[in-house]
Amino acid sequence: MSLNLSVSKFKIIYFLILISFNFSLSQDKVPNTDLLDLNKNKVSSDEVLKEDKYYILSFWATWCIPCINELDAISKNYSKWLNEGIEVLAISTDDYRTKKRVRPMLKEKNWSFKFYLDENHFFKNALDIDGIPHTVVTKGKKIIKSRTGYSDGEELELLKFIQDYKSKMF
Repeated sequence: MSLNLSVSKFKIIYFLILISFNFSLSQDKVPNTDLLDLNKNKVSSDEVLKEDKYYILSFWATWCIPCINELDAISKNYSKWLNEGIEVLAISTDDYRTKKRVRPMLKEKNWSFKFYLDENHFFKNALDIDGIPHTVVTKGKKIIKSRTGYSDGEELELLKFIQDYKSKMF
């Protein structure tokens, strides 16, 4: 009988630990994590994300067609986004097998975003992202929206979301 009681206590404690772990994963701020710029220099997310700006963190890879479609769509109107105070940071999640494709693709596409490399997926994992394309919208380091996937027109929804968010702030 005491063994059953101990097993029950263990299950309750285990359950409480799992619940608290899950709550800690739902975060509202971008954690400070190191990224690499295109010259392989380390830069922290704290250095990159300024409090007075809105950011679209676009996690992508060269082999991900929806990722490329999303970045192409954003690129078409990016000057308008910049005028709205929105900056896109494209975070490549290409690993050791595909990272050699990043520079040629950037040259071919001529996207004007800032690019960072997350080869070891430290930043992606710190944000608990498990699929790409994944887009995180922030005001400085505060996460205000996050979504996985892309379909045509969703870039316009992101812009509208930020415009609506700004109007509610004033």
